[in-house]
Amino acid sequence: MDRRGFLTVLAAGTTVVVAGCAKAYGDDSAMAVAAGESSPPSTDNLSPTPPVLLGPPPASARVAVPPGTLTAIPGAGNNIALTVDDGADADVVGAYVQFARDTGARFTFFVTGVYDGWTTHKAALRPLVESGQIQLGNHTWDHPDLTALTARSVAAQFERTKSFLLNTFGVDGAPFYRPPFGYHNSAVDAIAADSGYSVPTLWYGSLSDSGLITEQYLLECASKYFTAQAIVIGHANHPPVTHVYGQLVDLIRDRNLAMVTLNDVFTTTGNRSAR
Repeated sequence: MDRRGFLTVLAAGTTVVVAGCAKAYGDDSAMAVAAGESSPPSTDNLSPTPPVLLGPPPASARVAVPPGTLTAIPGAGNNIALTVDDGADADVVGAYVQFARDTGARFTFFVTGVYDGWTTHKAALRPLVESGQIQLGNHTWDHPDLTALTARSVAAQFERTKSFLLNTFGVDGAPFYRPPFGYHNSAVDAIAADSGYSVPTLWYGSLSDSGLITEQYLLECASKYFTAQAIVIGHANHPPVTHVYGQLVDLIRDRNLAMVTLNDVFTTTGNRSAR
């Protein structure tokens, strides 16, 4: 997708449907997967210039990561952490990178290392990682149920993606990791911590797009879950999200939310630079 085509898609207007959004993968249950069919992007209300989103909070607003599994940003504020998993579709990874470049949006990407989209877009993504606009976390090498693996296999999942992140982007993604499907237990958490990933990071709210869904359903979920201090999960797996960036921007701005990475709001010792 070239820049002109991306901006046309980004600015396309579609009515946000407020009701609906049934419990799905990424809801507070963090279990079931929503599926559906894609719909074509709208071409109404085109605008040549996408809006610029709110920036990160001041450094003084950062807080320590609370103990246990992370599901939300604690305390009062107007932040929203949109976290993007997987990367199964290289074009969607690229569109997210362009979205960040064109609007100032801030994301935490939980990288599944096996997908080649991360390498394909290394040149465009790495400067955003280095500036802190995009943060990377560990989402394992090939997305297994970690609770069903041996201890050695669990460790390999983290270490392989850790090496990939360091070699490709100069960061290791520590201390945040996202267990595939949300499945983890104390044994998995201990092994992750041994690799530097001491913060299992789930969510409370989802775009429900790990599988293929309609643009309308995705917007319903965004309308339901784009709220203050939320950690929301999305996926770089299927094209529908790339057709509604303009509507997501409008929703964030209308609710006076500030897009943040996890490092914007939490004080950690992770995400070390490679030497």
